[in-house]
Amino acid sequence: MKKVVVGLSGGVDSSVAAYLLKEQGYDVIGLFMKNWHDESVTLSNECPWLEDSNDALIVAEKLGIPFQTVDLSVQYKERIVDYMFKEYEMGRTPNPDVLCNREIKFDVFMDIALQLGADYVATGHYCRKGILKDIKGIERFQLLAGKDMNKDQSYFLCQLSQKQLSKTLFPIGELTKPEVRQIAQEKGLITANKKDSQGLCFIGKVSLPEFLQQKLKPKKGVIVEIPKNLMVYEKKESHFSSLTEELAQLSRKPSYSKEDGKVVGEHQGAHFFTKGQRKGLDVGGTKEPLFVIDTDVKENVIYTGQGKSHPGLYRRTLFVDNKEIHWVRPDLELGIDEVMEVSARIRYRQPLVKAKLYKVDNGLYVDFEEEQSAITEGQFVAWYKGDELLGSGVIA
Repeated sequence: MKKVVVGLSGGVDSSVAAYLLKEQGYDVIGLFMKNWHDESVTLSNECPWLEDSNDALIVAEKLGIPFQTVDLSVQYKERIVDYMFKEYEMGRTPNPDVLCNREIKFDVFMDIALQLGADYVATGHYCRKGILKDIKGIERFQLLAGKDMNKDQSYFLCQLSQKQLSKTLFPIGELTKPEVRQIAQEKGLITANKKDSQGLCFIGKVSLPEFLQQKLKPKKGVIVEIPKNLMVYEKKESHFSSLTEELAQLSRKPSYSKEDGKVVGEHQGAHFFTKGQRKGLDVGGTKEPLFVIDTDVKENVIYTGQGKSHPGLYRRTLFVDNKEIHWVRPDLELGIDEVMEVSARIRYRQPLVKAKLYKVDNGLYVDFEEEQSAITEGQFVAWYKGDELLGSGVIA
């Protein structure tokens, strides 16, 4: 009998994943990850991880599977939290959920599971795993979108490797969220009607701005509004000597100075804001709402523009540095000067958009068919062929 360790989070998805595996005849162990217990960073007296851990224990007892808790808070702080603060201080916007999967669930946690004698690790992600065999019998593992396109979480797993995928199971990937809840109700699982968690990955009910504000010091600066017709970055046809030169120009970030616009307000720190953000600016009196179009953490200035259609929000092309390119399918990796037609997204839940990948000496350009709103440094771009996620990279 194959042994599977399930990451029981105290939510409905992982609960049903554990139930399905038991039904399929696996020897199932439930493991709860405790990733955070820093009392200095909380929003209330609630203790979500304790509540979640109790729910996970009750589910394990109901299913008749062994259960234990592992404390990964040291690794979580080192690999996720410290990295996040460093990125925000540099004016970039990391994705803690993608990092948590790569660094914690499918690395540290997976190592613990394998030490317990597990053949596989399973999670409650809405995605699927495919297996391809070539004529030599060599297996390659595919990361496929979940059947429920409203809940597809393949983007969050965009940094997984072949080794990690080989040891992973996604039991609910073929189900929709309503089907998962129905199974939980029919089996009398305590998590059946529990709301999905909204906080940071495995930290719980803590919102990102407040989390950051308790660690990064406030620093007063100005908010500058850039008029639409005074864009420093002129979006017009130019003549380029090569495609690479054109892509380099298209991927270049607009640059602004205070003289390009007018001061319309103050803020408590440019590192608390991210591109595309609307909330938290507290500036009134404009015809259309203001959106952050860029932040300058060195000068501590936030640049804004009126309305969702402000040209400062849009770019067609982005760049991924060589050291940040990751292929889930290394056998499909592009060589220099090679091009691949794909679909891509720059954030979770964003519809896939047609794009082309261009491999150059120092990295990879992702050139979208349509301009994208709020391409943000530090976030992940993921590229697909059909419903298979082929690779990803950190936006430079």
